[in-house]
Amino acid sequence: MADRKQAREVLTVLFLCVLWYVVSSSNNVIGKMLLSDFPYPMTVTMVQLTSITIYSGPFFNLWGVRRFVDISWNYYLKIIVPLALGKFLASVFSHVSIWKVPVSYAHTVKATMPLFTVILTRIILGEKQTCKVYCSLVPIIGGVAIATMTEISFDVIGLVSALIATMGFSLQNIFSKKVLHDTGVHHLRLLHILGRLALLMFLPVWIFVDLRNVLNEPQLMGSDNYRVLVLLFFDGVLNWLQNIIAFSVLSLVTPLTYAVASASKRIFVIGVSLFFLGNPVTLTNVMGMTMAVFGVLYYNKAKHDAKETQKKQTVLPFSQQSWHNKTGYVLLPSSPQHASMETGSNGNFGKPAGYLNGHAKGFNNNLHSNGKLFYV
Repeated sequence: MADRKQAREVLTVLFLCVLWYVVSSSNNVIGKMLLSDFPYPMTVTMVQLTSITIYSGPFFNLWGVRRFVDISWNYYLKIIVPLALGKFLASVFSHVSIWKVPVSYAHTVKATMPLFTVILTRIILGEKQTCKVYCSLVPIIGGVAIATMTEISFDVIGLVSALIATMGFSLQNIFSKKVLHDTGVHHLRLLHILGRLALLMFLPVWIFVDLRNVLNEPQLMGSDNYRVLVLLFFDGVLNWLQNIIAFSVLSLVTPLTYAVASASKRIFVIGVSLFFLGNPVTLTNVMGMTMAVFGVLYYNKAKHDAKETQKKQTVLPFSQQSWHNKTGYVLLPSSPQHASMETGSNGNFGKPAGYLNGHAKGFNNNLHSNGKLFYV
């Protein structure tokens, strides 16, 4: 029964990953086609956030996703609001990058996410990495540099926007997992909360910056406007589905597995965009993309090895007292001397009542002799 349950979980994750790759690739291809005809990345972001807000409520209710969320206002303002702010900022800059540069190059730049993760966790959480993790960043930076130098359609705004979007997505990954762990909120409800809050925060900005231009845009308001409207609709739906799948995968697997799946998705998106959009690339450019993506995989392996090493080194002692007999030797719990001492006149080696409960529990896990701790 346990094996069948585990096999079912593995198949579920595999199915979600394949679906994630297909939906994400389609979303990126349609997004590039849309922004080529309709150069308003902020409006595209607005449509996507509106889609998340409108579709999520009824769909999640029909699906039976629990509504109750017990989040304090302090936590909401401290974590949820900045997370929503980062969501719409990362989305805007992501669309600007896709608008200015090819999808394949934008996703190659986004392969620098481990670099931002290392920097941000060091600044925010004070977390230090191993030498192997730092070395894994070299092929990522080198691959992106090679792809940048050989990119035929290079654009500075596109590069900077892709880097800012990558930093934003890195922050989202760090804090989304934290919120799921701290609050116990359903991952899909978290998506709905963030989408709705991001929409409310972004709406005044969109009205001030883009609304007038969009209303005067002939591609949208003219007689031949069906193509743009259809692309906007499908882009919003696909982005909503992509968010649902991504949050579902994030809730089912470890951060390491999610990072590997995300890196594999990036390879898939780059390949599909090159095939369908046909943007010109050179062999050196492709080598740089490949080097960057496989650098991400090496980074994930290095992080996994570091965590496993840390687990092996982290052993918590339970006793701060030495256990000796009169000859100075350590007494094993199974020895007759230990048994006789444990069942002595007062049952606790002559120590006050409660000594064993407070100081000697966990003896079976470690022994303490001459000031040094030995693990058995």
